[in-house]
Amino acid sequence: MMLLLGMVIGWFCTKILSCHSQNSVTGTTPVLPAGEEESIVEIRDVSPAHFFTKIESFSLFSNSGIESYECREFEAGGYNWRLIIYPNGHPSKEKKGNHVSVYLAMSETNYLPEDWELNVIFTIFLYNQILDNYLCVRVDGVRRFSEAKSMWGFPKFISKKSLRDESSSYLVEDNFVVGAEVFVLKRQRVSERLTLFKPTTQKRVWKIRGFSKLDDDVWFSEEFTVTDVNWKVQVYPNGHPSVNGRYVSIFLICVSADSFAPHQKVKADFNIRLKGWPAAILDSGKISHWFTSSTRSRPLYEFVSVYWLHDPKSCILVKDCCTVEVEIYVQLVAK
Repeated sequence: MMLLLGMVIGWFCTKILSCHSQNSVTGTTPVLPAGEEESIVEIRDVSPAHFFTKIESFSLFSNSGIESYECREFEAGGYNWRLIIYPNGHPSKEKKGNHVSVYLAMSETNYLPEDWELNVIFTIFLYNQILDNYLCVRVDGVRRFSEAKSMWGFPKFISKKSLRDESSSYLVEDNFVVGAEVFVLKRQRVSERLTLFKPTTQKRVWKIRGFSKLDDDVWFSEEFTVTDVNWKVQVYPNGHPSVNGRYVSIFLICVSADSFAPHQKVKADFNIRLKGWPAAILDSGKISHWFTSSTRSRPLYEFVSVYWLHDPKSCILVKDCCTVEVEIYVQLVAK
């Protein structure tokens, strides 16, 4: 009975050791941060999908004075990347120089928008030249590449002591082989920038001479700028066609809205006035409006009746001349 029990225990221990041995070769083992990056280390037979480089006479780096080597550019996920190898360690992350540091960096970011950022999962590969497989060091989770930080990696990718060991299979005949896989997490991010402005009104004034001679013509002011937004005023002396010539119509037009994307908009308060003599004023009162690509103007179709405007008692038209005044306060701009 004791012999049988001993055989069972022995078989059970053998299975445990066997499973542990298999997991150490093909399994995934979380490790503590290697300098600044938490990483996952695994062994893989399949070569890296995106980049592969072989450095011959690698040990000569130590005495060459070359601090880092930027590998050739490669494309992954629609973006350009480089591996940067520090043979004696990253100068600010591995000051003792006991490790080789390897980093992934974005290349050519000038064409990207101002607030660009990418979420990336990447793996750095080290080729085992004896067993013909790869030591894979992968970031534990997602890394955010942006203008503020466009390089991530492993300051203590592998110790120089382990590379120099005669039994090392990662530095054979002084050849060092590394590679990379980069996977960009695609997203459809919608961004917006909203700018609010302090209450500051700006006025523009024009004199329209020969007002009654304009007939069916439309009068336009010159283009003007208020808070980086371009505007102009449009006057129909005999009314917009929609009011059958009974009223003078005045429009405030946001010229900048012609080039607005569908989501862009401007919120403005404004007053429009017709001024005569000595102090005759017709005032629209304060009007608030959202100007967009589809509502680029705010029409006042019935600003004043044509009959009243031409009546001498109104004192607005003086010697067939009147003054148009617009006062605008741009409250916010959304881009």
